[in-house]
Amino acid sequence: MPYQRLSDLPQPVRDALPEAAQDIYRAAFNSAWEQYKEKDARQGEDSREEVAHKVAWAAVKQKYEKDGGHWQRRKQ
Repeated sequence: MPYQRLSDLPQPVRDALPEAAQDIYRAAFNSAWEQYKEKDARQGEDSREEVAHKVAWAAVKQKYEKDGGHWQRRKQ
């Protein structure tokens, strides 16, 4: 279930992340959705959707960090 628009993202993701981070999340989720469609490509028992969400959060955390409850772009 790839996300076509930011408005398609789960409400908790939209509530937590700034728009630019939502773009990163959506792109990473969609990429992982394709990459891990075969069970053999995934480790453990996580579903395709669970893996895609984990990949998406990892991608966001490369550029953003939570500061005082709010996600902000990391200082380089």
